Amino acid sequence: MIESRYDIVVLGAGESGVGAALLAQAMGLSVFVSDYGRIAPNYREELDRHAIRYEEGQHSEGVILQAGEIIKSPGIPNTAPIVCKLCAQGTSIVSEIEFAGRYTDAYMVCITGSNGKTTTTMWLYHTLRKAGLDVGLAGNVGYSLARQVAYDPHAYYVIELSSFQLDNMYDFRANVAILLNITPDHLDRYDHQFELYAEAKMRITQNQRSEDFFIYWEEDPFISKWLKEHGATACCLPFAMKQQSNQTTAWINNKNELVVTNLNSPFAMEEELLVLSGMHNRHNAMATSIAAKAMNIKNEVIREALQDFKNVPHRLEKIARVKGVDYINDSKATNVNSTWYALESVKTKVILILGGTDKGNDYTDIESLVLSKVDGLIFLGVDNTKLHKFFDGKIARIADARSMQEAVSLAYKMASKGDTVLLSPACASFDLFRNYEDRGDQFRHEVLNL
Repeated sequence: MIESRYDIVVLGAGESGVGAALLAQAMGLSVFVSDYGRIAPNYREELDRHAIRYEEGQHSEGVILQAGEIIKSPGIPNTAPIVCKLCAQGTSIVSEIEFAGRYTDAYMVCITGSNGKTTTTMWLYHTLRKAGLDVGLAGNVGYSLARQVAYDPHAYYVIELSSFQLDNMYDFRANVAILLNITPDHLDRYDHQFELYAEAKMRITQNQRSEDFFIYWEEDPFISKWLKEHGATACCLPFAMKQQSNQTTAWINNKNELVVTNLNSPFAMEEELLVLSGMHNRHNAMATSIAAKAMNIKNEVIREALQDFKNVPHRLEKIARVKGVDYINDSKATNVNSTWYALESVKTKVILILGGTDKGNDYTDIESLVLSKVDGLIFLGVDNTKLHKFFDGKIARIADARSMQEAVSLAYKMASKGDTVLLSPACASFDLFRNYEDRGDQFRHEVLNL
């Protein structure tokens, strides 16, 4: 029997929502979880194990509208009918990050931006761990902040934040805020107004104090304009490819060195020694270096971390953007649950490459995500009968491929600007490839050939 009123109702039962529910329960609050789609089996089992009440496939308004407070998962838009009704009656709606922040006094290092935030988050986390700090990884990567605050607390957290999370953050304070860039993205969630999206990104600076740090790309026109109009309470530490002003803290000098100044002691490192290539990764490295210096990490530790960091291959690995389409290698997803995680993480429309050696898969668990996010399906396998039987008639565009070259070519033709082509097969690879690494390597090769 569902209670009539709960202290907390969580909307969405992914990692963020379930983590929030666990923390709410740990803090002695009554909590109910509601997911309009299907809840992944692992999260359903976890909710059952902790005796947290939940529902799936619906939102029971009689329960939700009486909640003391709502924790909304970032994937749910503010235009969702239940959210509109909650807003109309003035119910408090917060993000999981905002909620978790109430129950910890840890040092918060937060990263946002339209591009590069995952790499920078992982790179900085790697650096701080190398320095011996007790640090957790949270936000859009790692386990949810709420879960960690409840069951695995740390003294420091490195948190990747999307604009959707920032939208529902009010009192949370970032000790170090990193804003890599702001380019048009997710405008469908912001009335197709770039300024609204950009303002959401700037929320990372709210509540900062004079002893905090704001690290940003100095050449970004919106950030520069916003700072001129609003100023910043925190210590500003901008980066740029070339020194823009006396305030520029990191740049690439005429000796092709990444240099960091304006902090305790200077830092310099040969650009060619950076483990990741490309201009965007120069930005990521500069932001990582500034943050580490601001936190008094030793130069030799930073230098090592910039050289030995390893981005996770074959697991939501961003390969390239071609004509406005992102290509992501998630070849390591050899089961349906892994593909569910991948689909949940992608915020754009998707051309999904599925298939291989089926291991008794039940595709029901990803059906709702496929129907809501996928614009085209490419079945990459020797025998795609089971996939056709489940998905035919549900998605308009479905094609078969017998090689990675054919699959990527089909995806290239199907995708529109702003889409994501996602290789997340949900199957083993042994029908066409040696292993999932071979499958992912071939995908990378074909994408880069584009």
